[in-house]
Amino acid sequence: MSSIAYRLISLAAPLALGSLLALSACAPSGTGDTDSGELVGADETVSANESPISGDFPVGSTLVSTTGVNLRSSPSTSAKVLHVVPSGASVELEASAPSNGFYKIKHGGVVGWSFGKYYTLKSTGTGNPPPPPSSNLRTQALARAKSAVGYSYWWGHGRFETSGPTSSTAGSCSGSCPSCSHKGQYGGDCSGLAAKVWQVPSTNGVLNDDNHPYSTVDFDQDSSKWSTVSRGKVEAADAMVYNSSGHGHIFVYAKGDGWGSMYAYECKGCADGCVYDLRTASSAYHAIRRTGY
Repeated sequence: MSSIAYRLISLAAPLALGSLLALSACAPSGTGDTDSGELVGADETVSANESPISGDFPVGSTLVSTTGVNLRSSPSTSAKVLHVVPSGASVELEASAPSNGFYKIKHGGVVGWSFGKYYTLKSTGTGNPPPPPSSNLRTQALARAKSAVGYSYWWGHGRFETSGPTSSTAGSCSGSCPSCSHKGQYGGDCSGLAAKVWQVPSTNGVLNDDNHPYSTVDFDQDSSKWSTVSRGKVEAADAMVYNSSGHGHIFVYAKGDGWGSMYAYECKGCADGCVYDLRTASSAYHAIRRTGY
């Protein structure tokens, strides 16, 4: 072998070894992050912010995460996780209106949907501070109540779509509750609706998640989340409730005379379903108001 050929082979050997090492460095190790691996999302069972954002905000508004939170491909907990927003991070709002409690945001160049209950509002798109809680919250609450109209009565449940029922989603109830039977995946009873309308507790912010955290026994007693107000001073999105000897009912007040005829949203019973109607309330009822309203 000539000296020139020998030197060429000697030079090629380290280059080939370097290429092999470079290739092995890109290979998945089984525990590292790789392009072909599935992103491990944040823990979505952690306690939510006690004052989560809700409603519309201008595009360009800045939100701040209160914990590590997933950024998903669509507004659903079953959607693919694209990115994890770390706790305390500022994100930019990409769409003004939420969908099922999810906001379209951008963080680190990634755009996706993230659950509003894990964010606070830092500033609007103009740099102004967030607006104070006001009648806007009541308007949003009544909109959620309106979404339930037409769904079936479903004892011990609470699940609705913001777009309202269709012939295939309305469901049906038969029999005498609590021994009634229900067909369908949507609907609710009176307290299930009230909790969805008021978004209590703070983890109950998604309208189409089946959740029934309270009964009329709970609503009949004041708590940190609601308290009694005079029936003569009742306002839109307040509620009327009673519970006595194991029987009770709650409905969301819309307008009218708190001591006379009033319009209300309620999941009334198996035969009537969830309705908006004109009704009165006996002296057994007292008015309650959501904290912050």
